[in-house]
Amino acid sequence: MAGDQISRFNKTGIATVLAIALAAIIGVIAAFWFVAAEREREIQAWQVRLGIVADSRLAAVTGWLDDNQKALRELTENASLQIYVTELTMAQGNRAKVTDEPAQAGYLRNLLNAVASRSGFAVAAQSAEVPANVERIGSAGIAILDSGLHIVVASGGTPPITGEIALTASRALAGQPAISDVFASGNGEPSVAFALPLYAIQAEGSAKAIGAVIGVRPVTGQLASLLKQPGETAASAESYLIRAQGAAIDYLSPLADGTPPLKRSLARSTAGLVDVRALERPGDFSEGRDYAGTDVLAVSRAVPGTAWVLMRNVARSEALGPTETRLRTILIVFLLVVAGVSVGLVAVWRHGASVRTAEAAEKHRIASERFESLTRFMRTVTDSQPTEIACVNASGAITFANRPLASHYGIPIMDIKNKPMVSVLGPAIAKILADVNKRVAETETNEHHLHRIEESDGLRELSTDHVYIPGNSAHPPSTLMVFHDVTSLGRERARSEQRLRQLVNTLVGVIDRRDPYSANHSSRVAEVGAAIAEEMGLSETLVSTVDLAGRLMNLGKIVIPSALLTKVGNLAPEEKDLLARSFVISGDLLSAVEFDGPVVDTIRQIGESVDGSGPLGLKSGEILVTAQVISVANMFVGMISPRAWREAMTFEKVVGDLQSMIGKRFDRQPVSALINFLDNRGGVQKWAYFRDMPTTEQE
Repeated sequence: MAGDQISRFNKTGIATVLAIALAAIIGVIAAFWFVAAEREREIQAWQVRLGIVADSRLAAVTGWLDDNQKALRELTENASLQIYVTELTMAQGNRAKVTDEPAQAGYLRNLLNAVASRSGFAVAAQSAEVPANVERIGSAGIAILDSGLHIVVASGGTPPITGEIALTASRALAGQPAISDVFASGNGEPSVAFALPLYAIQAEGSAKAIGAVIGVRPVTGQLASLLKQPGETAASAESYLIRAQGAAIDYLSPLADGTPPLKRSLARSTAGLVDVRALERPGDFSEGRDYAGTDVLAVSRAVPGTAWVLMRNVARSEALGPTETRLRTILIVFLLVVAGVSVGLVAVWRHGASVRTAEAAEKHRIASERFESLTRFMRTVTDSQPTEIACVNASGAITFANRPLASHYGIPIMDIKNKPMVSVLGPAIAKILADVNKRVAETETNEHHLHRIEESDGLRELSTDHVYIPGNSAHPPSTLMVFHDVTSLGRERARSEQRLRQLVNTLVGVIDRRDPYSANHSSRVAEVGAAIAEEMGLSETLVSTVDLAGRLMNLGKIVIPSALLTKVGNLAPEEKDLLARSFVISGDLLSAVEFDGPVVDTIRQIGESVDGSGPLGLKSGEILVTAQVISVANMFVGMISPRAWREAMTFEKVVGDLQSMIGKRFDRQPVSALINFLDNRGGVQKWAYFRDMPTTEQE
């Protein structure tokens, strides 16, 4: 027996060692996975922070550009200025004969000086004023130009109208506001020009511009102050402006290393340069090197109306340094814990080998409890299942979220708790889920839904299960939400629906071609019916039902002789009855086919009248709304199209006849929806070709 006990003990010992080794391996893998996931989470957090600052600085830069254009717009919309410039322009031919400066020019110069001083288009010390026809040497000012780019009048200090300034003014003369790129002015200072077209009074928008108002100002101090983030805490964080200049990148604003604007240029082929990707794909987040060769995290934003791109970056060492240190410490501690627990368990097992079997069993029990604790810890750390789960209370605040959900929305898992759904999931899906959760809480039942969500990477189809969780004295009731991404299933369903539609169109085309005067009738009824259904605000399922039912409604005509379909003379009572019941026959033929909506019942009820005189005897409230829509569409297409025994009716005649049938054949709502579409949605023009006489070979 002792030998059996020893044998059993040895087998147990070997199994224990293997289990300890497996747990140690799992622990090491989990530790490295945890560190990698935390590092990625920190990078995502920095992406959000950099994006917020970049958006803030972009708003400041665009606001500054708008303010400068607004200042010039006040001049172009000044009626007195428009009149005076018109008079001065007309008098240019006699300028050589004028010895004194016109009073209008003096008024305009004073106005420009005042606006330039108030809006920043003036340097601290302007040169003395000179006549308008003398080229000025300066770096800032506002000038009024004629259609030949000659200065009519200008504020003091306005630079000559050459180079980039002249190009900007030329674009304004073409009729559109223009902003120049950053350029070096005559004194070498980086400047920007703004230009707006100037029209004669009461001629704007209907005549060629008589001139332009252009403003030039230095940007060095302005851009530096606009790009500086208030309350900046990161020492290496920086915002600056760049542009593509051929095969190079120009730096338009002061840089953190002291480089002035327009004094640094790098090749766009520079490997690993974050500014290269920013010019190619503005708005992206990237990791790489900056202009100084420092490893950085960066985001970019395109400046509207310009060729500029705003960069926001921070040194990787500063952004992730503390996190790397913390994660390295966690990894070391984690590995030491795994190693320590493993060594401890091995030591316990080895010690138990030298004592009695009872003592060994007791030691094994203790070791098993410790192993179970380690296993639970591992399960918590490796929380890697893909399903996204969240729990919300009655007020819509998230009380629990698992790591997959936090990772999908890029929010630290500890920051999600107690946040409202709208802050995490976005306003669109949060509103839908809140309505479902409210209904689940009120009825204390569970629900399942499918949602289509527009995300940055495309359309996402999301299946959600909402489970009611009763409350107790410690916790109020809540709703558990489980998310399943079914995007791939939705795409496959769409392909199946497309194949079904192609099959339906082929079948309907064969049936319609039996009567050249009714060819394409079904497809036209489906088109008109869908337009009416959408105009009435019916659901997507009902609109699809109208479309399918309209295409399949004439399937029953397959049992009707072609001679009857094309008969010109009066029909016998039994022939009329057969034609009237063709819709019911169509429904019977399709009764074994499953559709998402009430397609079969809709087809059967197309021939019904709201006064109960139809084949089935149904009245207004008993007839499906989809059947009422197709009934109106069918009558409309039949009357507006030519037939073998008559020409096509006019739209006015058809509308009048349909209105006369309200309360007898049709309800008012689908008829009114059709009329509104014809009058206000371009229906008459869209469907005018319905009145064309059919040819022998139908398309």
